[in-house]
Amino acid sequence: MIRGDASARPQQPRFLSPLTARILAVNVFALLMLGGGVLYLDEFRIRLIEQRRGELSAQAALMADSFAEIAALEPLDPTLDPRRTSELLATLATDALARVRILTPDGRLLADSALVVPGHRVEATSLKKPGWRREAAQFLDQMIETIGSSPTLPPYDEPSPAQIRRLPEVATAMQGQPDSALRRRAETGTTVVSIAVPIQRVHKVLGVVLLTGDTRDITKVVRAERLASFQLFCLVFALTLFLSVFLARTIARPIRRLALAADRVRLGRARDVAVPRLPRRTDEIGQLARALSDMTQALHSRMDAIESFAADVSHEIKNPLSSLRSAVESLGRVKDPALQAQLLAIIRDDVARLDRLITDIADASRMDAELSRVKFEPVDLGEMIATLLDVYKLTGQKQGVSIAYARPPKGAAVVMGMEVRLGQVVRNLIDNATSFSPADGNVRVMLSATSDQVRLIVDDDGPGIPDGNLHDIFRRFYSERPSGEDFGQHSGLGLAISKQIVEAHGGTIQAFNRRDNGRVLGARFIVELPRSATGR
Repeated sequence: MIRGDASARPQQPRFLSPLTARILAVNVFALLMLGGGVLYLDEFRIRLIEQRRGELSAQAALMADSFAEIAALEPLDPTLDPRRTSELLATLATDALARVRILTPDGRLLADSALVVPGHRVEATSLKKPGWRREAAQFLDQMIETIGSSPTLPPYDEPSPAQIRRLPEVATAMQGQPDSALRRRAETGTTVVSIAVPIQRVHKVLGVVLLTGDTRDITKVVRAERLASFQLFCLVFALTLFLSVFLARTIARPIRRLALAADRVRLGRARDVAVPRLPRRTDEIGQLARALSDMTQALHSRMDAIESFAADVSHEIKNPLSSLRSAVESLGRVKDPALQAQLLAIIRDDVARLDRLITDIADASRMDAELSRVKFEPVDLGEMIATLLDVYKLTGQKQGVSIAYARPPKGAAVVMGMEVRLGQVVRNLIDNATSFSPADGNVRVMLSATSDQVRLIVDDDGPGIPDGNLHDIFRRFYSERPSGEDFGQHSGLGLAISKQIVEAHGGTIQAFNRRDNGRVLGARFIVELPRSATGR
Protein backbone atom coordinates (compact mmCIF):
# COMPACT_ATOMS: atom_id res chain seq x y z
CA MET A 1 0.00 0.00 0.00
CA ILE A 2 1.33 3.49 -0.88
CA ARG A 3 1.39 5.72 2.14
CA GLY A 4 -0.50 8.95 1.65
CA ASP A 5 -2.69 7.65 -1.17
CA ALA A 6 -6.13 9.12 -0.57
CA SER A 7 -7.82 6.25 -2.41
CA ALA A 8 -6.31 3.77 0.03
CA ARG A 9 -7.83 5.43 3.08
CA PRO A 10 -11.11 4.15 4.52
CA GLN A 11 -14.06 6.39 3.86
CA GLN A 12 -15.24 8.37 6.87
CA PRO A 13 -18.96 8.08 7.65
CA ARG A 14 -20.95 11.28 7.10
CA PHE A 15 -23.62 12.74 9.33
CA LEU A 16 -25.93 13.08 6.34
CA SER A 17 -25.27 10.79 3.43
CA PRO A 18 -25.74 12.11 -0.14
CA LEU A 19 -28.48 9.53 -0.71
CA THR A 20 -30.36 10.75 2.37
CA ALA A 21 -29.98 14.33 1.18
CA ARG A 22 -31.39 13.43 -2.24
CA ILE A 23 -34.39 11.64 -0.73
CA LEU A 24 -35.10 14.61 1.51
CA ALA A 25 -34.67 17.04 -1.38
CA VAL A 26 -37.08 15.15 -3.65
CA ASN A 27 -39.77 14.82 -0.96
CA VAL A 28 -39.41 18.40 0.28
CA PHE A 29 -39.59 19.68 -3.31
CA ALA A 30 -42.93 17.95 -3.72
CA LEU A 31 -44.01 19.39 -0.37
CA LEU A 32 -43.06 22.91 -1.46
CA MET A 33 -45.53 22.54 -4.30
CA LEU A 34 -48.18 22.15 -1.61
CA GLY A 35 -46.77 25.22 0.14
CA GLY A 36 -47.38 27.17 -3.04
CA GLY A 37 -51.07 27.06 -2.17
CA VAL A 38 -50.36 29.37 0.76
CA LEU A 39 -48.84 31.88 -1.66
CA TYR A 40 -51.84 31.50 -3.94
CA LEU A 41 -54.06 32.72 -1.10
CA ASP A 42 -52.20 36.03 -1.19
CA GLU A 43 -53.03 36.42 -4.88
CA PHE A 44 -56.63 35.56 -4.02
CA ARG A 45 -56.64 38.28 -1.33
CA ILE A 46 -55.32 40.85 -3.78
CA ARG A 47 -58.06 40.03 -6.29
CA LEU A 48 -60.74 40.30 -3.60
CA ILE A 49 -59.39 43.71 -2.53
CA GLU A 50 -59.46 44.92 -6.12
CA GLN A 51 -63.02 43.66 -6.40
CA ARG A 52 -63.89 45.55 -3.21
CA ARG A 53 -62.30 48.70 -4.64
CA GLY A 54 -64.51 48.39 -7.73
CA GLU A 55 -67.63 47.89 -5.62
CA LEU A 56 -66.86 50.91 -3.43
CA SER A 57 -66.07 53.00 -6.53
CA ALA A 58 -69.48 52.16 -8.01
CA GLN A 59 -71.16 52.82 -4.66
CA ALA A 60 -69.38 56.17 -4.31
CA ALA A 61 -70.42 57.19 -7.83
CA LEU A 62 -74.08 56.42 -7.06
CA MET A 63 -73.88 58.40 -3.82
CA ALA A 64 -72.30 61.34 -5.62
CA ASP A 65 -75.16 61.40 -8.13
CA SER A 66 -77.70 61.18 -5.31
CA PHE A 67 -76.15 64.05 -3.40
CA ALA A 68 -75.97 66.16 -6.56
CA GLU A 69 -79.68 65.66 -7.24
CA ILE A 70 -81.21 65.70 -3.76
CA ALA A 71 -78.93 67.60 -1.43
CA ALA A 72 -78.19 70.50 -3.79
CA LEU A 73 -80.07 73.82 -3.60
CA GLU A 74 -80.71 76.50 -6.24
CA PRO A 75 -80.48 74.73 -9.60
CA LEU A 76 -78.88 77.73 -11.28
CA ASP A 77 -76.12 78.07 -8.66
CA PRO A 78 -76.22 74.73 -6.78
CA THR A 79 -74.62 74.13 -3.38
CA LEU A 80 -74.92 71.28 -0.90
CA ASP A 81 -77.37 71.82 1.92
CA PRO A 82 -75.88 70.55 5.21
CA ARG A 83 -79.25 69.34 6.56
CA ARG A 84 -80.28 67.49 3.44
CA THR A 85 -76.78 66.13 3.10
CA SER A 86 -76.81 64.68 6.63
CA GLU A 87 -80.30 63.20 6.18
CA LEU A 88 -79.39 61.60 2.87
CA LEU A 89 -76.07 60.35 4.27
CA ALA A 90 -77.88 58.69 7.19
CA THR A 91 -80.04 56.83 4.67
CA LEU A 92 -77.32 55.84 2.20
CA ALA A 93 -74.61 54.90 4.74
CA THR A 94 -76.74 52.49 6.75
CA ASP A 95 -75.99 49.50 4.52
CA ALA A 96 -72.58 50.68 3.36
CA LEU A 97 -69.45 48.70 4.32
CA ALA A 98 -67.39 51.84 4.42
CA ARG A 99 -67.21 55.11 6.31
CA VAL A 100 -68.71 57.88 4.22
CA ARG A 101 -67.60 61.50 4.50
CA ILE A 102 -68.87 64.45 2.50
CA LEU A 103 -66.43 67.29 1.92
CA THR A 104 -67.06 70.80 0.63
CA PRO A 105 -65.11 72.06 -2.41
CA ASP A 106 -62.66 73.78 -0.10
CA GLY A 107 -61.99 70.55 1.84
CA ARG A 108 -64.10 71.13 4.96
CA LEU A 109 -65.95 68.16 6.47
CA LEU A 110 -69.64 68.63 5.78
CA ALA A 111 -71.01 65.28 7.02
CA ASP A 112 -69.62 62.05 8.44
CA SER A 113 -71.38 58.68 8.67
CA ALA A 114 -69.50 57.97 11.89
CA LEU A 115 -71.42 60.90 13.40
CA VAL A 116 -74.85 60.52 11.83
CA VAL A 117 -74.93 56.67 11.99
CA PRO A 118 -73.94 55.31 15.45
CA GLY A 119 -71.14 52.68 15.39
CA HIS A 120 -70.25 53.29 11.74
CA ARG A 121 -66.48 53.68 12.16
CA VAL A 122 -66.08 50.66 9.94
CA GLU A 123 -62.44 51.08 9.02
CA ALA A 124 -61.25 51.51 12.61
CA THR A 125 -62.41 48.16 13.97
CA SER A 126 -59.56 45.88 15.08
CA LEU A 127 -59.42 42.43 13.60
CA LYS A 128 -58.07 40.71 16.70
CA LYS A 129 -57.31 41.63 20.25
CA PRO A 130 -53.77 42.85 20.85
CA GLY A 131 -51.33 40.06 21.74
CA TRP A 132 -49.01 37.44 20.36
CA ARG A 133 -51.65 35.89 18.12
CA ARG A 134 -52.13 39.15 16.21
CA GLU A 135 -48.39 39.69 16.03
CA ALA A 136 -47.86 36.13 14.75
CA ALA A 137 -50.61 36.60 12.17
CA GLN A 138 -49.11 39.88 11.00
CA PHE A 139 -45.63 38.35 10.84
CA LEU A 140 -46.98 35.44 8.75
CA ASP A 141 -48.78 37.92 6.49
CA GLN A 142 -45.63 39.98 6.00
CA MET A 143 -43.51 36.92 5.31
CA ILE A 144 -45.92 35.50 2.74
CA GLU A 145 -46.48 38.87 1.11
CA THR A 146 -42.71 39.34 0.87
CA ILE A 147 -42.23 35.91 -0.70
CA GLY A 148 -45.18 36.50 -3.00
CA SER A 149 -43.81 39.91 -4.07
CA SER A 150 -46.95 41.75 -2.99
CA PRO A 151 -46.87 45.54 -3.54
CA THR A 152 -45.80 47.59 -0.54
CA LEU A 153 -48.64 49.84 0.62
CA PRO A 154 -48.20 53.15 2.43
CA PRO A 155 -49.31 53.17 6.07
CA TYR A 156 -52.79 54.35 6.98
CA ASP A 157 -53.19 56.91 9.75
CA GLU A 158 -56.58 58.29 10.68
CA PRO A 159 -56.56 61.78 9.16
CA SER A 160 -57.81 64.78 11.07
CA PRO A 161 -60.45 67.03 9.43
CA ALA A 162 -57.68 69.41 8.45
CA GLN A 163 -55.59 66.59 6.91
CA ILE A 164 -58.36 65.07 4.79
CA ARG A 165 -58.04 67.70 2.09
CA ARG A 166 -54.37 66.77 1.66
CA LEU A 167 -55.11 63.17 0.67
CA PRO A 168 -54.10 62.65 -2.98
CA GLU A 169 -57.38 61.04 -3.97
CA VAL A 170 -59.36 63.91 -2.40
CA ALA A 171 -57.26 66.50 -4.21
CA THR A 172 -57.88 64.70 -7.51
CA ALA A 173 -61.64 64.47 -6.87
CA MET A 174 -61.82 68.23 -6.18
CA GLN A 175 -60.48 68.67 -9.69
CA GLY A 176 -63.46 66.75 -11.00
CA GLN A 177 -61.84 63.30 -11.44
CA PRO A 178 -62.58 60.25 -9.25
CA ASP A 179 -59.58 58.59 -7.62
CA SER A 180 -58.78 55.79 -5.18
CA ALA A 181 -55.93 54.59 -3.00
CA LEU A 182 -54.89 51.51 -0.97
CA ARG A 183 -53.16 51.81 2.40
CA ARG A 184 -52.15 49.41 5.11
CA ARG A 185 -53.31 49.72 8.69
CA ALA A 186 -50.28 49.04 10.87
CA GLU A 187 -52.11 47.89 14.03
CA THR A 188 -54.28 45.29 12.27
CA GLY A 189 -52.32 44.57 9.09
CA THR A 190 -55.45 45.02 6.99
CA THR A 191 -55.82 47.01 3.78
CA VAL A 192 -57.84 50.23 3.79
CA VAL A 193 -59.57 51.20 0.53
CA SER A 194 -60.13 54.92 0.02
CA ILE A 195 -62.44 56.14 -2.79
CA ALA A 196 -62.96 59.83 -3.61
CA VAL A 197 -65.62 60.79 -6.17
CA PRO A 198 -66.62 64.40 -7.01
CA ILE A 199 -70.23 65.55 -6.52
CA GLN A 200 -70.93 67.44 -9.74
CA ARG A 201 -73.89 69.29 -11.18
CA VAL A 202 -73.71 71.24 -14.42
CA HIS A 203 -69.97 70.62 -14.44
CA LYS A 204 -69.65 72.31 -11.06
CA VAL A 205 -67.95 70.42 -8.22
CA LEU A 206 -70.27 70.70 -5.24
CA GLY A 207 -68.16 68.51 -3.00
CA VAL A 208 -66.46 65.15 -2.66
CA VAL A 209 -67.77 61.78 -1.48
CA LEU A 210 -64.97 59.98 0.41
CA LEU A 211 -65.50 56.28 1.18
CA THR A 212 -63.02 54.60 3.47
CA GLY A 213 -63.46 50.85 3.81
CA ASP A 214 -61.44 48.40 5.88
CA THR A 215 -61.09 44.95 4.26
CA ARG A 216 -61.04 43.17 7.59
CA ASP A 217 -63.61 40.62 6.42
CA ILE A 218 -61.39 39.66 3.48
CA THR A 219 -58.33 39.49 5.72
CA LYS A 220 -60.22 37.36 8.25
CA VAL A 221 -61.23 34.79 5.62
CA VAL A 222 -57.78 34.71 4.01
CA ARG A 223 -56.03 34.39 7.36
CA ALA A 224 -58.29 31.54 8.39
CA GLU A 225 -57.60 29.69 5.15
CA ARG A 226 -53.92 30.55 5.34
CA LEU A 227 -53.69 29.26 8.91
CA ALA A 228 -55.45 26.02 7.96
CA SER A 229 -53.14 25.58 4.98
CA PHE A 230 -50.11 26.39 7.10
CA GLN A 231 -51.13 23.86 9.74
CA LEU A 232 -51.66 21.25 7.05
CA PHE A 233 -48.27 22.17 5.57
CA CYS A 234 -46.55 21.76 8.95
CA LEU A 235 -48.26 18.41 9.53
CA VAL A 236 -47.38 17.10 6.08
CA PHE A 237 -43.85 18.49 6.42
CA ALA A 238 -43.29 16.66 9.70
CA LEU A 239 -44.76 13.46 8.26
CA THR A 240 -42.66 13.80 5.09
CA LEU A 241 -39.53 14.45 7.11
CA PHE A 242 -40.16 11.40 9.28
CA LEU A 243 -40.91 9.13 6.32
CA SER A 244 -37.93 10.47 4.38
CA VAL A 245 -35.57 9.80 7.26
CA PHE A 246 -37.10 6.34 7.72
CA LEU A 247 -36.77 5.60 4.00
CA ALA A 248 -33.22 6.94 3.95
CA ARG A 249 -32.25 4.78 6.93
CA THR A 250 -33.71 1.66 5.30
CA ILE A 251 -31.77 2.39 2.10
CA ALA A 252 -28.71 4.44 2.96
CA ARG A 253 -27.75 2.71 6.22
CA PRO A 254 -27.41 -0.85 4.83
CA ILE A 255 -25.71 0.48 1.70
CA ARG A 256 -23.26 2.35 3.93
CA ARG A 257 -22.56 -0.87 5.85
CA LEU A 258 -21.95 -2.70 2.60
CA ALA A 259 -19.72 0.12 1.34
CA LEU A 260 -17.62 0.06 4.53
CA ALA A 261 -17.25 -3.72 4.30
CA ALA A 262 -16.26 -3.48 0.63
CA ASP A 263 -13.82 -0.73 1.52
CA ARG A 264 -12.16 -2.96 4.10
CA VAL A 265 -11.92 -5.72 1.52
CA ARG A 266 -10.31 -3.22 -0.87
CA LEU A 267 -7.75 -2.37 1.78
CA GLY A 268 -6.63 -5.99 1.91
CA ARG A 269 -8.55 -7.12 4.99
CA ALA A 270 -10.86 -9.48 3.17
CA ARG A 271 -10.25 -12.38 5.55
CA ASP A 272 -11.29 -10.31 8.56
CA VAL A 273 -14.42 -8.84 6.96
CA ALA A 274 -17.87 -10.36 7.33
CA VAL A 275 -20.06 -8.73 4.69
CA PRO A 276 -23.64 -8.47 6.08
CA ARG A 277 -26.04 -10.70 4.17
CA LEU A 278 -29.23 -8.97 5.45
CA PRO A 279 -31.26 -12.21 5.33
CA ARG A 280 -34.52 -10.52 6.35
CA ARG A 281 -34.52 -8.17 3.39
CA THR A 282 -36.04 -9.57 0.20
CA ASP A 283 -35.66 -6.40 -1.87
CA GLU A 284 -32.83 -5.33 -4.18
CA ILE A 285 -30.66 -4.20 -1.27
CA GLY A 286 -30.91 -7.66 0.27
CA GLN A 287 -30.00 -9.21 -3.07
CA LEU A 288 -27.05 -6.82 -3.33
CA ALA A 289 -25.89 -7.70 0.19
CA ARG A 290 -26.00 -11.43 -0.49
CA ALA A 291 -24.29 -10.96 -3.85
CA LEU A 292 -21.48 -8.98 -2.20
CA SER A 293 -21.19 -11.59 0.55
CA ASP A 294 -20.97 -14.40 -2.00
CA MET A 295 -18.48 -12.39 -4.02
CA THR A 296 -16.33 -11.87 -0.92
CA GLN A 297 -16.46 -15.57 -0.11
CA ALA A 298 -15.49 -16.34 -3.69
CA LEU A 299 -12.64 -13.85 -3.29
CA HIS A 300 -11.54 -15.66 -0.13
CA SER A 301 -11.60 -18.96 -1.98
CA ARG A 302 -9.73 -17.46 -4.90
CA MET A 303 -7.06 -16.02 -2.59
CA ASP A 304 -6.70 -19.38 -0.88
CA ALA A 305 -6.45 -21.07 -4.28
CA ILE A 306 -3.79 -18.60 -5.42
CA GLU A 307 -1.75 -19.20 -2.27
CA SER A 308 -2.11 -22.94 -2.64
CA PHE A 309 -1.28 -22.74 -6.34
CA ALA A 310 1.83 -20.68 -5.62
CA ALA A 311 2.95 -23.21 -3.01
CA ASP A 312 2.33 -26.12 -5.38
CA VAL A 313 4.18 -24.38 -8.22
CA SER A 314 7.13 -23.69 -5.96
CA HIS A 315 7.22 -27.32 -4.84
CA GLU A 316 6.86 -28.77 -8.33
CA ILE A 317 9.55 -26.52 -9.83
CA LYS A 318 12.00 -27.19 -7.00
CA ASN A 319 12.04 -30.94 -7.73
CA PRO A 320 13.35 -30.73 -11.34
CA LEU A 321 15.57 -27.80 -10.38
CA SER A 322 17.17 -29.81 -7.59
CA SER A 323 17.67 -32.77 -9.94
CA LEU A 324 19.03 -30.42 -12.63
CA ARG A 325 21.43 -28.74 -10.18
CA SER A 326 22.70 -32.08 -8.93
CA ALA A 327 23.23 -33.38 -12.48
CA VAL A 328 25.04 -30.20 -13.56
CA GLU A 329 27.33 -30.29 -10.51
CA SER A 330 28.09 -34.00 -11.06
CA LEU A 331 28.73 -33.52 -14.78
CA GLY A 332 31.89 -31.51 -14.12
CA ARG A 333 33.35 -34.16 -11.82
CA VAL A 334 32.49 -37.30 -13.83
CA LYS A 335 35.01 -38.43 -16.46
CA ASP A 336 33.31 -41.60 -17.60
CA PRO A 337 31.61 -40.90 -20.98
CA ALA A 338 28.78 -43.32 -20.18
CA LEU A 339 28.01 -41.54 -16.90
CA GLN A 340 28.28 -38.18 -18.64
CA ALA A 341 25.76 -39.31 -21.25
CA GLN A 342 23.44 -40.50 -18.48
CA LEU A 343 23.72 -37.15 -16.68
CA LEU A 344 23.02 -35.27 -19.91
CA ALA A 345 19.91 -37.39 -20.44
CA ILE A 346 18.75 -36.47 -16.92
CA ILE A 347 19.37 -32.80 -17.68
CA ARG A 348 17.35 -33.02 -20.89
CA ASP A 349 14.49 -34.72 -19.05
CA ASP A 350 14.51 -32.10 -16.30
CA VAL A 351 14.56 -29.26 -18.84
CA ALA A 352 11.66 -30.92 -20.70
CA ARG A 353 9.74 -31.27 -17.46
CA LEU A 354 10.38 -27.62 -16.54
CA ASP A 355 9.24 -26.54 -19.99
CA ARG A 356 6.06 -28.58 -19.61
CA LEU A 357 5.46 -27.22 -16.11
CA ILE A 358 5.97 -23.59 -17.11
CA THR A 359 3.73 -23.96 -20.17
CA ASP A 360 0.90 -25.61 -18.22
CA ILE A 361 1.28 -23.22 -15.27
CA ALA A 362 1.01 -20.21 -17.60
CA ASP A 363 -2.02 -21.77 -19.26
CA ALA A 364 -3.71 -22.44 -15.91
CA SER A 365 -2.93 -19.00 -14.52
CA ARG A 366 -4.58 -17.10 -17.39
CA MET A 367 -7.50 -19.51 -17.74
CA ASP A 368 -9.94 -17.67 -15.45
CA ALA A 369 -9.25 -14.26 -16.96
CA GLU A 370 -9.63 -15.61 -20.49
CA LEU A 371 -12.90 -17.40 -19.75
CA SER A 372 -14.33 -14.34 -17.97
CA ARG A 373 -13.63 -12.05 -20.96
CA VAL A 374 -14.61 -14.28 -23.86
CA LYS A 375 -18.13 -14.33 -25.25
CA PHE A 376 -19.51 -17.87 -25.43
CA GLU A 377 -20.81 -19.06 -28.78
CA PRO A 378 -22.70 -22.18 -29.87
CA VAL A 379 -20.34 -25.15 -30.24
CA ASP A 380 -21.36 -28.46 -31.81
CA LEU A 381 -19.42 -30.95 -29.68
CA GLY A 382 -20.21 -33.79 -32.09
CA GLU A 383 -18.56 -32.04 -35.03
CA MET A 384 -15.66 -30.77 -32.91
CA ILE A 385 -14.81 -34.23 -31.54
CA ALA A 386 -15.02 -35.76 -35.02
CA THR A 387 -12.53 -33.17 -36.27
CA LEU A 388 -10.17 -33.84 -33.34
CA LEU A 389 -10.22 -37.59 -34.02
CA ASP A 390 -9.40 -36.94 -37.68
CA VAL A 391 -6.38 -34.96 -36.48
CA TYR A 392 -5.36 -37.88 -34.24
CA LYS A 393 -5.45 -40.21 -37.23
CA LEU A 394 -3.23 -37.89 -39.26
CA THR A 395 -0.70 -37.13 -36.49
CA GLY A 396 -0.60 -40.66 -35.10
CA GLN A 397 -1.44 -42.06 -31.70
CA LYS A 398 -0.14 -44.65 -29.28
CA GLN A 399 0.73 -47.77 -31.18
CA GLY A 400 -1.93 -50.46 -30.98
CA VAL A 401 -4.53 -48.27 -29.22
CA SER A 402 -7.71 -47.70 -31.19
CA ILE A 403 -10.25 -44.92 -30.64
CA ALA A 404 -13.94 -45.53 -31.21
CA TYR A 405 -16.43 -42.71 -31.38
CA ALA A 406 -20.22 -42.87 -30.91
CA ARG A 407 -21.71 -39.57 -31.86
CA PRO A 408 -25.25 -38.16 -31.89
CA PRO A 409 -26.91 -36.64 -34.98
CA LYS A 410 -25.45 -33.42 -36.30
CA GLY A 411 -26.59 -30.39 -34.31
CA ALA A 412 -27.95 -32.44 -31.42
CA ALA A 413 -25.07 -31.82 -28.98
CA VAL A 414 -24.70 -28.02 -29.10
CA VAL A 415 -23.43 -26.15 -26.04
CA MET A 416 -22.57 -22.52 -25.37
CA GLY A 417 -18.87 -22.11 -24.79
CA MET A 418 -15.37 -21.48 -26.05
CA GLU A 419 -14.52 -24.04 -28.71
CA VAL A 420 -10.75 -23.92 -28.18
CA ARG A 421 -11.01 -24.63 -24.45
CA LEU A 422 -13.66 -27.32 -24.85
CA GLY A 423 -11.41 -28.95 -27.42
CA GLN A 424 -8.59 -28.82 -24.86
CA VAL A 425 -10.79 -30.75 -22.41
CA VAL A 426 -11.51 -33.45 -25.00
CA ARG A 427 -7.82 -33.72 -25.94
CA ASN A 428 -6.77 -34.00 -22.30
CA LEU A 429 -9.26 -36.80 -21.67
CA ILE A 430 -8.33 -38.71 -24.85
CA ASP A 431 -4.59 -38.28 -24.21
CA ASN A 432 -5.03 -39.42 -20.63
CA ALA A 433 -7.07 -42.47 -21.71
CA THR A 434 -4.57 -43.33 -24.47
CA SER A 435 -1.58 -43.07 -22.14
CA PHE A 436 -3.11 -45.50 -19.61
CA SER A 437 -4.45 -48.00 -22.14
CA PRO A 438 -2.34 -51.08 -23.04
CA ALA A 439 -0.85 -51.50 -26.51
CA ASP A 440 -3.87 -53.45 -27.73
CA GLY A 441 -6.43 -51.43 -25.76
CA ASN A 442 -9.39 -49.43 -26.89
CA VAL A 443 -10.47 -45.87 -26.07
CA ARG A 444 -14.20 -45.25 -26.45
CA VAL A 445 -15.62 -41.75 -26.82
CA MET A 446 -19.40 -41.52 -26.44
CA LEU A 447 -21.44 -38.34 -26.84
CA SER A 448 -25.17 -38.11 -26.09
CA ALA A 449 -27.71 -35.36 -25.53
CA THR A 450 -30.86 -35.03 -23.46
CA SER A 451 -33.38 -32.22 -23.34
CA ASP A 452 -31.23 -30.04 -21.10
CA GLN A 453 -27.66 -31.37 -21.11
CA VAL A 454 -24.91 -32.93 -23.21
CA ARG A 455 -22.91 -35.87 -21.79
CA LEU A 456 -19.42 -36.87 -22.91
CA ILE A 457 -18.01 -40.23 -21.75
CA VAL A 458 -14.41 -41.33 -22.30
CA ASP A 459 -13.53 -44.95 -21.38
CA ASP A 460 -10.16 -46.70 -21.45
CA ASP A 461 -8.88 -50.23 -20.80
CA GLY A 462 -6.16 -49.17 -18.36
CA PRO A 463 -5.57 -50.20 -14.76
CA GLY A 464 -8.17 -47.74 -13.49
CA ILE A 465 -7.88 -45.21 -10.70
CA PRO A 466 -6.99 -46.07 -7.10
CA ASP A 467 -10.22 -45.94 -5.14
CA GLY A 468 -8.89 -43.36 -2.74
CA ASN A 469 -7.73 -41.03 -5.54
CA LEU A 470 -10.94 -40.57 -7.54
CA HIS A 471 -11.09 -36.94 -6.45
CA ASP A 472 -7.35 -36.34 -6.13
CA ILE A 473 -6.76 -36.81 -9.84
CA PHE A 474 -8.34 -33.40 -10.46
CA ARG A 475 -5.96 -31.80 -7.99
CA ARG A 476 -3.14 -29.68 -9.39
CA PHE A 477 0.19 -31.46 -10.03
CA TYR A 478 -1.28 -34.85 -9.14
CA SER A 479 0.36 -37.35 -11.44
CA GLU A 480 0.45 -41.11 -11.22
CA ARG A 481 1.69 -42.29 -14.60
CA PRO A 482 2.01 -45.85 -15.87
CA SER A 483 5.47 -47.41 -15.76
CA GLY A 484 7.66 -47.01 -18.84
CA GLU A 485 6.18 -43.63 -19.90
CA ASP A 486 8.72 -40.97 -20.85
CA PHE A 487 9.64 -38.68 -17.96
CA GLY A 488 8.59 -35.04 -18.18
CA GLN A 489 5.74 -35.61 -20.64
CA HIS A 490 3.05 -34.70 -18.09
CA SER A 491 2.89 -31.89 -15.55
CA GLY A 492 -0.11 -33.14 -13.53
CA LEU A 493 -2.18 -30.09 -14.56
CA GLY A 494 -4.16 -31.55 -17.47
CA LEU A 495 -7.16 -32.85 -15.50
CA ALA A 496 -7.09 -29.84 -13.15
CA ILE A 497 -7.26 -27.49 -16.15
CA SER A 498 -10.04 -29.62 -17.67
CA LYS A 499 -12.07 -29.35 -14.46
CA GLN A 500 -11.50 -25.60 -14.41
CA ILE A 501 -12.74 -25.25 -18.00
CA VAL A 502 -15.79 -27.48 -17.51
CA GLU A 503 -16.91 -25.65 -14.36
CA ALA A 504 -16.42 -22.28 -16.10
CA HIS A 505 -18.92 -23.54 -18.70
CA GLY A 506 -21.43 -24.44 -15.99
CA GLY A 507 -20.78 -28.19 -16.20
CA THR A 508 -19.32 -31.01 -14.11
CA ILE A 509 -16.59 -33.61 -14.62
CA GLN A 510 -16.29 -36.87 -12.68
CA ALA A 511 -14.06 -39.94 -12.71
CA PHE A 512 -15.12 -43.55 -12.06
CA ASN A 513 -13.78 -47.10 -12.40
CA ARG A 514 -15.56 -49.49 -14.71
CA ARG A 515 -16.03 -52.81 -12.94
CA ASP A 516 -17.22 -56.30 -13.79
CA ASN A 517 -17.82 -58.59 -10.80
CA GLY A 518 -15.48 -56.46 -8.73
CA ARG A 519 -12.70 -56.46 -11.31
CA VAL A 520 -11.56 -53.08 -12.63
CA LEU A 521 -11.92 -52.88 -16.42
CA GLY A 522 -10.58 -49.33 -16.80
CA ALA A 523 -11.32 -45.71 -16.03
CA ARG A 524 -14.32 -43.67 -17.12
CA PHE A 525 -14.57 -39.87 -17.26
CA ILE A 526 -17.98 -38.22 -17.58
CA VAL A 527 -18.40 -34.58 -18.58
CA GLU A 528 -21.85 -32.98 -18.44
CA LEU A 529 -22.53 -29.54 -19.95
CA PRO A 530 -25.74 -27.49 -20.28
CA ARG A 531 -27.28 -27.93 -23.69
CA SER A 532 -27.79 -24.83 -25.79
CA ALA A 533 -31.30 -23.85 -26.83
CA THR A 534 -30.13 -23.64 -30.45
CA GLY A 535 -29.52 -27.38 -30.43
CA ARG A 536 -33.00 -28.36 -29.28
